[in-house]
Amino acid sequence: MDIYQHFRKEEHSFIDQVISWREDVALKYQRRLSDFLDPREQMIVKAVMGNDADLIYQLEGGAEDSERKRAVIAPDYEQIDKEDFQLTLLQADYPVKFVALEHRDVLGAFMSLGIRREKIGDVVVKDGTIQLTAASEISDYIKMNLTGIKRSTVEFKDVPWTERIASDETWTKKETTVSSLRLDVIVKEIYGMSRKKAGLFIEGGHVKVNFRTVEDGAFSLEAGDLISLKGKGRSRLDEVTGQTKKEKYKIITARLN
Repeated sequence: MDIYQHFRKEEHSFIDQVISWREDVALKYQRRLSDFLDPREQMIVKAVMGNDADLIYQLEGGAEDSERKRAVIAPDYEQIDKEDFQLTLLQADYPVKFVALEHRDVLGAFMSLGIRREKIGDVVVKDGTIQLTAASEISDYIKMNLTGIKRSTVEFKDVPWTERIASDETWTKKETTVSSLRLDVIVKEIYGMSRKKAGLFIEGGHVKVNFRTVEDGAFSLEAGDLISLKGKGRSRLDEVTGQTKKEKYKIITARLN
C-alpha cells in the first residue's frame, strides 16, 4: 500500500493496526475504540482513514486542546458522541507546601502499578491538584490502587468535565532554515547549542522523538514530530514549508515555554 512510503519503517506496525481496525469495522459493522494515541499516531490514523465513504472516525481526549486522544472508527450511518470515547476525568489533591510533584512523578506512579501509558491521556499537575484523563475501563482500578505519589498520600475521585483544569502550557513558534532535517541539526537549532553537543545528548539517550528514545543523530525528522530533551523541555517540528535556492529547508518549530 502506498501509504507506507510516507511513514517510517518503525511506524509500519501501527499503520497495519489501524488498517486492521478499519477493515474490522467495515466487515463487522461494529465500531472500534482505540487506546490513547500520541499526536504522531493521530496523524497516522487520519492518513489511513482518508476519505473512506463507508466509515467515519473521530478523535477525542476530553478537550479540544488535548494532546493525547482516543479514536473511534464507526460505520458511516452511525453518530459518534463524546460519551463513546469512554473518558473519565480524575482528580486528587496533594500538600503542595510539603511535597513538589511533577508530571513525570505522576506518570511514574502509574507505571509502577503496571498501567500502560496508552490508558492515560493528558495529565495536569498544578497548584496542589492532579488531574488526569483516564480510559474509563481502568478508572476504578486507579482510584483503588493509586494512593501515594512520592511522599504524598493521594485519593483520586471522579470530577465533571466542567471542572477540568486547563494546562498553563504555551508554545513559542519560530521560523528558520536548516541544512537538513537530521535530529542533531534540529535539536541544535531549537535548543541553541552546538551540533556536537546536540549529538552527545542524542547518543547519551537524552532525546526522545514521539515519546521514544532515539540515539542516532542522523535520524530524519518529519512535520508533526514531538521532541523532548531531558532537562530542557519539549519542542515540535511543526511544518516544513519548502526549500531555499541554496537547498536549505524552511521550517517552523515550536518550543514549550
